[in-house]
Amino acid sequence: MANGGIIGTVNTPTSTTATGVWHQQEQYEAKVTDTWPQRALFTTNSARFNDGSTDYLSRTPSSAGSTTTGTFSFWVKRGNVTQDTYIWTSYADGTNWSAIGINNVDQLYFYAESSGSAVANLKTNRVFRDVSAWYHIVVAVDSTDGTADDRIKIYVNGVQETSFVQRTNPSSSADLGISETVAMEIGRYGSGSAYFDGYFSEFIFVDGQALTPTSFGVANSDGVWTPIPYSGTFGTNGFNLQFQNAAALGTDSSSNGNTFTVNNLTSIDQSIDYPVVNFATLNPVQAALSSATFSEGNLKSVTAGTSSANFGGGSSIGVSSGKWYFEAKATVGSGSSDRNVIGVTGELSTIADGGAYQGTNSTVQYQSYNGKVVKNEVDQYTGSTYATGDIIRIALDLDNLHVYFGKNGTWQNSGNPESGATGTGAVDLIALTSTTDGFYFIYHGDNSGASGPVSTFEFNFGSPSYSESGGNSDANGYGNFNQSVPSGYYALNTTNLAEYG
Repeated sequence: MANGGIIGTVNTPTSTTATGVWHQQEQYEAKVTDTWPQRALFTTNSARFNDGSTDYLSRTPSSAGSTTTGTFSFWVKRGNVTQDTYIWTSYADGTNWSAIGINNVDQLYFYAESSGSAVANLKTNRVFRDVSAWYHIVVAVDSTDGTADDRIKIYVNGVQETSFVQRTNPSSSADLGISETVAMEIGRYGSGSAYFDGYFSEFIFVDGQALTPTSFGVANSDGVWTPIPYSGTFGTNGFNLQFQNAAALGTDSSSNGNTFTVNNLTSIDQSIDYPVVNFATLNPVQAALSSATFSEGNLKSVTAGTSSANFGGGSSIGVSSGKWYFEAKATVGSGSSDRNVIGVTGELSTIADGGAYQGTNSTVQYQSYNGKVVKNEVDQYTGSTYATGDIIRIALDLDNLHVYFGKNGTWQNSGNPESGATGTGAVDLIALTSTTDGFYFIYHGDNSGASGPVSTFEFNFGSPSYSESGGNSDANGYGNFNQSVPSGYYALNTTNLAEYG
């Protein structure tokens, strides 16, 4: 049978549908001629918002949509935590506004106010402070619903939240102020405060429909909630922000063209860190014992600069096997302020300010001011000093328990990360079973012995926060690194971790 044994009517496809029974040859020809339906758009990017540079998106609709019904769907990865932050607002004035936000104890909420009185207020008991995770949040509102508790629904990673520290349901058919001709903003409170810090990916608003999370995501074969393209309609003021255009991060990818004005975000704020490929960052929650300052989506850290050694933070993902590659751009002081250190540790859970991180068997660090690589306060070798603008490289081989350090294009100590068990130029690491954490993490800090040293690094786990023209990726195509990734080493993200970690 020339058609593969399939018998039925051959239909002409449109740009979105192909119905009926297809002969294999007809389907093949439709694909070749590009008339087979294309999959709906889904992002492979995110936008990185920095509260310190007051980043936000804004748009004022020219006509009102539904004031009672709508759905917000967005993926969020937090930066700074334990501070008031607004995700979305519709703001007329200080007594008439609506918002989705996270408060200073990290609870998620939807709030609407009219003439100074709360119309709706739903705030979770659950807190959201895992900075290593992408959360998918859906807020579906419909004040016309006959059941009061169903008028506002909050879902996280496909599961409806049911435990609330505060619940004020809107009255029947109440105006929730979600789609009016007032300023609609993403990333701050309407009067210019409480800016969001972190990442957004696929930020969608559907005007006039209360949808469930299955319109936007699905559990994969491992049970992990995963994004899927939204293929429905958007309504009057609906939008679909995919963050695919670095030069115009507020571009609406829906047919509505409800594009937002970009405020303070630049092309560098487009990131390849997104829900399916989740890159490591630094972890300010773990670093609560330190006084470091974090920014740029937790990729930049500045130590406090006191007279004792200060911890600057560790990676949000630890590893126990595999081969991993990282880079970091240094900003180094001069004279007695030149005290940057960067390295790996298996004691991240116990690290604090005061230099305790420098004296453990599982900690190895590369020092700016003398070029030494030190393990448990014992010199291993002396390499090159480094200064502001230098790219520090780390190749972590946990299959053979070696770590290599590099500066720009040169591996220190004539190292060869591809030398396997031989470990040419490497520093040996202790076994994972002998570490406190059972994992190795990247970290940085400043060293004692000077008055007021400050260590600044901008980390590149594959998705840098600074302009990087190197264009080097790992063998899976992940990352934008300054230097070539050694063969067999990979950028630290969840996709690579699932395969090699």
